[in-house]
Amino acid sequence: MKIIKLSHPHTYTSEKTQEIVLALGYFDGVHKGHQHVINKAKEIAIDKGSKSAVMTFDPHPSVVLRKDIQHVEYITPLEEKIRIIEQMEIDILFVVEFTEEFAALLPQQFVDSYIIGLHAKHVVAGFDFSYGRLGKGTMETLPFHSRGEFTQSTVEKQTDHDRKISSTLIREVLRSGDVHYAQTLLGRPHNVTGTVIHGDKRGRTIGFPTANIDLTDSYILPPTGVYAVKIALDEKEFEGVCNIGYKPTFKDIKADRPSIEVHIFNFDEQVYEQNVRISWYKRIRSEQKFTSVEELVKQIGLDKAAAIEFFLTNS
Repeated sequence: MKIIKLSHPHTYTSEKTQEIVLALGYFDGVHKGHQHVINKAKEIAIDKGSKSAVMTFDPHPSVVLRKDIQHVEYITPLEEKIRIIEQMEIDILFVVEFTEEFAALLPQQFVDSYIIGLHAKHVVAGFDFSYGRLGKGTMETLPFHSRGEFTQSTVEKQTDHDRKISSTLIREVLRSGDVHYAQTLLGRPHNVTGTVIHGDKRGRTIGFPTANIDLTDSYILPPTGVYAVKIALDEKEFEGVCNIGYKPTFKDIKADRPSIEVHIFNFDEQVYEQNVRISWYKRIRSEQKFTSVEELVKQIGLDKAAAIEFFLTNS
């Protein structure tokens, strides 16, 4: 997949690319609804003998447009989004820098520069996609702004049990801890990537060594608690049990952010500084403070058994 990064005003001209079928959207999560949009563009591109393309934006518009928001916790930060879209076998990904200047474009200016100017002959987007200053451009106005240069397809609302599949819903579900339902909406487990770092090394003294993970980006995380997870190292995936939390049994002072520790089943290797990917499958319990180390060890054993049973019955 070719990745083309654009900043306004861009100088990328239609002569540099052949005709494309373009999927438009922010696509945080690249969830089932987004996949429907992207796959439709891919199918039309194959039918037309054109290149398939996706346009997304970075950073999140709210970071630029709302002064009260300093950063956003992403379902799929840009690098993760790129990885997933590449797996969908798209030919070209346009990453447009979202700035105040870009946000101020009139709808016609956006269409002229970022659709017609990129030689798009067909556009696919969700029913609620908007473009241009204050989101004044919609899928209803797009035919007018197209100047007859391209056609369009609108993907209707995708639902699960009458609930619209959206990034907003997935964020709510993840924040509630229901990572299993998030998997249903995403079409895959929620993933985060990070690096294995040195921790307290307390786990190995109680018989449950853990890999401590420092996240590589600003991901949205489930709430504190214990989860059945899979962890990928060097393209190999292992089952495990993960604790997100503040270690209240051992620490009286709450840290600035929770730690992420994974006890990997049937694994006994040193993996410090390695990059890993954690996939969340099921919440087992909330974090709690134990009165003794023995009580904690007993509970960890139960957590491990619960995770093993989950993977046995859901393999």
